[in-house]
Amino acid sequence: MGAGIAEVLARGGLAVVGIEINADALARGRGHLESSTGRAVKRGRLTEDAQREILDRIALSTDFADLGDCDLVIEAVPERLDLKRTVFAELDRVCRADAVLATNTSSLSVTDIAVTTGRPDKIVGVHFFNPAPVMKLVEVIRTVRTEPQAAERVAALVQSLGKTPVSIGDRAGFVANRLLFGYLNQAAGMLESGHATRDDIDTAMTAGAGLPMGPFTLMDLIGLDTCLEVLEAIYAESRDRRHAPSPLLRELVTAGLLGRKTGRGFYDHANPAAPAADAPAAAAPVVGVLGTGPLADAVAARADRAGAQVRTSADGLADCDLVVEAAQDAETGRALLAEATANLKDGTVLAVTSAAGQAVEHAVASGRPGDVVGLRLPEPDGDLAEIAATVATAPGTADRAAALLAALGLTTVRCRDRAGFIVDALRFPYLNDAAAMLGAGYADPDAIDAAMTLGCGYPTGPIADLDRLGLDRAVGALRALHAETREPALAPTPLLVEHVTAGRPLR
Repeated sequence: MGAGIAEVLARGGLAVVGIEINADALARGRGHLESSTGRAVKRGRLTEDAQREILDRIALSTDFADLGDCDLVIEAVPERLDLKRTVFAELDRVCRADAVLATNTSSLSVTDIAVTTGRPDKIVGVHFFNPAPVMKLVEVIRTVRTEPQAAERVAALVQSLGKTPVSIGDRAGFVANRLLFGYLNQAAGMLESGHATRDDIDTAMTAGAGLPMGPFTLMDLIGLDTCLEVLEAIYAESRDRRHAPSPLLRELVTAGLLGRKTGRGFYDHANPAAPAADAPAAAAPVVGVLGTGPLADAVAARADRAGAQVRTSADGLADCDLVVEAAQDAETGRALLAEATANLKDGTVLAVTSAAGQAVEHAVASGRPGDVVGLRLPEPDGDLAEIAATVATAPGTADRAAALLAALGLTTVRCRDRAGFIVDALRFPYLNDAAAMLGAGYADPDAIDAAMTLGCGYPTGPIADLDRLGLDRAVGALRALHAETREPALAPTPLLVEHVTAGRPLR
């Protein structure tokens, strides 16, 4: 990380002094610089002359005293508060009184680091994302003691380097990690509880929420030890149980299974599983659609595109292989389902979409509970279908549902019958955290969205996502999750409720 930051500064035309703990570490740092810039030359993004100029701007040393004339010093040692405090005490001793000292911590309190020095007004956080030469986001963190000019100078420098600075206060995890790791930890808890499998959760969040990778793939990439460290730092400040590291995560770290860097974490990277063979394409089923509105229209359109015959109550449902209840409210959905079951053939699968919480109530009301599964299309026009078997669902029904929905061109995942299924149960608490951050005045909508798009590679930021998905939908999903779990952090934040009441978007 230190080599990456040095490269970014040198690419910006600045003279850089790189310090390491000993000659071996310094040699590794030099190797990182030469390798990174060398790859850019091979790809045609740098000339060999430009590479030499960049490397010539970086002087390497093991002597802290060589930092004495620097205007800005950025610390990038491992995420250990005791180590960072030791480094800052030494920097305070050797650096000019007017020099700004910055920490690249990703989760620790900048204030806790600053108190080691005699210049807390000159201490800022400057969190580059890895790899620093590539990632555009830099979080610039000010403490209650930081001089405004110090933070402004650092933000201006970051912008001059072609990066996007997001200026925020000192909270554990800042913006990106505070939002990201609450979601990742909840995914680990979801797996541990048996709610859904690792592969289904990862598939749901890529195919259903549009994320670049699923939570377990991402945690293995980050390193499970790093995930644990970040969560512990955030939990120490927030005391929010969603940040208390999952026991499963802690167990994997204790066992030395840290993800890609050790060959095994949530996945076995040394012996990857062979991709599953595609099942033979099934004939297009006869699909019944109960209810009216956007979701019912989307289901009918999907069935029509797949070449399936579509029936409504008016047409009669006797020959349907799959009946999808897509009413706009739960009460109507239960009534339609109970009415429809009288004349269905044996083996027809009933898929319930309108249950705000669990689908089992609809299953019981239908009179054919063994044939009922919960169904959720996180994006009505998307390609993911979440299937939830209730405690009353007969063996084989969920398999039939998956096959029928796959015949309509949908990617299917399975989970237990719980509020939010997979995507909404993970997505809306994350969005709620972002709304709470906005409501507290910690960061503005642009900063929050930039943190997640530029720092984490999300296709859209959480504030934009809330307005796209609908604040009323977010509040409804969160209330269902809160009613089921009684987890305080899952109650919709007051800002969301206020905007729903006023009928106004967040932005």
